[in-house]
Amino acid sequence: MNDTPKDIIQKLDVLAEETASKLEWLSEFGKDPEGGVTRLLYTKEWVEGQNALKEWIESEGLEARFDEIGNLYGTLKGKNTNETILTGSHVDTVKNGGRFDGAYGVVAGIIALKYLKKYFGEPVRNIEVVSMAEEEGSRFPYSFWGSKNIVGIAKREDVETIKDFDGVPFVEAMKNAGFGFRDESKGPRKDLKAFVEVHVEQGSVLETEKIDIGVVNNIVGQRRYTIELTGEANHAGTTPMGYRKDAMFAASHMIHEIISMAIEVGDPLVTTVGKVEAVPNIVNVVPGKAIFTIDVRHTDKDAILSFTEKMTARMQEISKDHGVEMDIDLWMDEDPVPMDQRVVDLIEKQCRENGFNYKVMHSGAGHDSQIYAPVVPTAMLFVPSLKGISHNPAEYTEPADLAEGVKALIGALYELGYKE
Repeated sequence: MNDTPKDIIQKLDVLAEETASKLEWLSEFGKDPEGGVTRLLYTKEWVEGQNALKEWIESEGLEARFDEIGNLYGTLKGKNTNETILTGSHVDTVKNGGRFDGAYGVVAGIIALKYLKKYFGEPVRNIEVVSMAEEEGSRFPYSFWGSKNIVGIAKREDVETIKDFDGVPFVEAMKNAGFGFRDESKGPRKDLKAFVEVHVEQGSVLETEKIDIGVVNNIVGQRRYTIELTGEANHAGTTPMGYRKDAMFAASHMIHEIISMAIEVGDPLVTTVGKVEAVPNIVNVVPGKAIFTIDVRHTDKDAILSFTEKMTARMQEISKDHGVEMDIDLWMDEDPVPMDQRVVDLIEKQCRENGFNYKVMHSGAGHDSQIYAPVVPTAMLFVPSLKGISHNPAEYTEPADLAEGVKALIGALYELGYKE
């Protein structure tokens, strides 16, 4: 066979229909009456979905296997079985989520391996697709269970005592699904030479700029806070304005200042106050307590630290001005994660050679790739999301855009898996 990857990619005019139909098929496992998908870790729907994927992988002539915790692998074996190029994503969803988030990366990976096998045969090293057990943290208070096990950083004690929203213990759910803990004495996999994840953007940048492919070079860092302000609850009619210690007024002042500061700093900093609660939350009582969350993200660690230090100082000034006490809980502090420059450059090269309309960009959301990147050379590919909607039944990506992502993935896996 003398066809180049570019020749093969140009003739794959079935990818749009094939990818879209497979995503629709997979969405039947956990389909909600409202039209979304709920496929939570170790549930019946999750088990059925993973088993169906295993059957599909085997039908394409690839080797399929589960690891101890439920990650599903499909392998196109190479001449050197001690080296593996990995692709894939997660199969779990949020409650009543969309059919593209995570699932697209799994479906795209299987289809990519199918055509690499068909047109190029045995690679130099293994090329493997993984349907990771869990990423979202939607059932249990733990995220990235699948990828953290693969890279060897998940610990048994992290999940031994946690339960889901119905009180079902993690360990019991795992056992009932037919899985168990990995042998931690074996450590992480040593054969992985690169990881490439293709994903829907879950944002509106590509759609707005009319770009087909995003080559991700960085995943943002995040700091998340819960702020609790304590003033004094009092009668709404008999307490003069000047005598009040209104926690909600103080909170609103802080929120306005925080968002204004973020707008002034500008992209790529983003800051969100997504949850606000007043106590006692009654129409005729001055709120004695106010609770709100803050989510701050940026691609640069120093920029996050600088902004949050200024933000905290300003909130302390406001709390004194309003005569309220403030408690700050910083409960997430994740550094930005850069992708591997060599892999990013390789994907860019493929995009140029194949004539893709692409841009290099950062990811504003967290992904499994941030777990792999510190230990395995990693990069990501994005395809557009309609209106940026995600974690929602309305999540959608056009079939033609899905196909472009698969094509870019085929090119990247060929470069990584077939060349010495």
